[in-house]
Amino acid sequence: MTPAARRDALRALLHAAELDALLVTDLVNVRYLSGFTGSNAALLVPADGERGARLATDGRYTTQAAAEVPDVPVLIERACARALVADAGAAGIRRLGFESGHLTVDAHAALLEVAGDNGEVELRRAPGLVQRLRAVKDETEIEALRTACAAADAALADLIAAGGLRPGRTEREVAADLEQRMRQHGADGPAFDTIIAAGPNSAIPHHRPTDAVLAVGDLVKMDFGALRAGYHSDMTRTVVLGRPSDWQRELYELVAAAQAAGRGALGVGVEVASVDAAARDVITEAGRGAEFSHGLGHGVGLEIHEAPALSATGAGTLASGMAVTVEPGVYLAGRGGVRIEDTLVVRPDGAELLTLTGKELLAL
Repeated sequence: MTPAARRDALRALLHAAELDALLVTDLVNVRYLSGFTGSNAALLVPADGERGARLATDGRYTTQAAAEVPDVPVLIERACARALVADAGAAGIRRLGFESGHLTVDAHAALLEVAGDNGEVELRRAPGLVQRLRAVKDETEIEALRTACAAADAALADLIAAGGLRPGRTEREVAADLEQRMRQHGADGPAFDTIIAAGPNSAIPHHRPTDAVLAVGDLVKMDFGALRAGYHSDMTRTVVLGRPSDWQRELYELVAAAQAAGRGALGVGVEVASVDAAARDVITEAGRGAEFSHGLGHGVGLEIHEAPALSATGAGTLASGMAVTVEPGVYLAGRGGVRIEDTLVVRPDGAELLTLTGKELLAL
């Protein structure tokens, strides 16, 4: 779907919200609706066609904006949002939605000043409209996600084949090695700060790599992803260095069973909370419910965490084309933890798996 087609889809939401236009200030949403990738921009999307649409950015991006957004007039003005509110007032727009989840209090106050000075534009809160569109990916977006996942898969395979997961290396060394290998396989960079957590650190869900040294007998949890064309992959695998102990194997098999249950629960029209429950119930019935301390998963796309949220408190249902993670984990403080995570796309006939690295317990 082209940016122009996405703007057309947004217009239906604007009419339903009784808005004359939307002021888009979240740069991720600006990129989604226009293709612009600069660091300072805002976009005005009228409800009644492309006439009056404007992208505002500053002079650093004059050439880039012309190349990336050939179908929308570009206004060069550093105070992007203020300039577009002024434009809206001059164009007769009265009910102007704004991204209230993104705009600061001070920025909103500045826009109110302009709105009052230019035809009494009424600023109305309009949170989450673009995010509703972004939750369902088109095939071009899914292909970008597929490519990002492939880079992560290949990097991990290379790391293992090269003996990069071995006693004596530090968590930081492994993280840097894995990120470099993702770049070698076409990634623009890591999708987020890579998590390498060894031994007792693997029981910390979002542990930051340290100079802790990998040792024989450690569980090593790796949560990482690749960034490609703006899209993020996300995968977690847990291995053991040396022969796994009975408790490590039991813990791994429990998490693997929960993850399989979560994957199997994905489907069009399924409540997001019920997907979480499908995996969580497996862990709870094994007496480990208190040690699964986070939601089951989340949407991925232009951001590493986006709608929908697969959690016990999540609301809504899954739709075809949604890209989500399924990532249960069990964490035994002071001993170690296991998490297994995949990125998948919801399809009418089930879920398409994008992260293809095997999920058997590897003893390295």
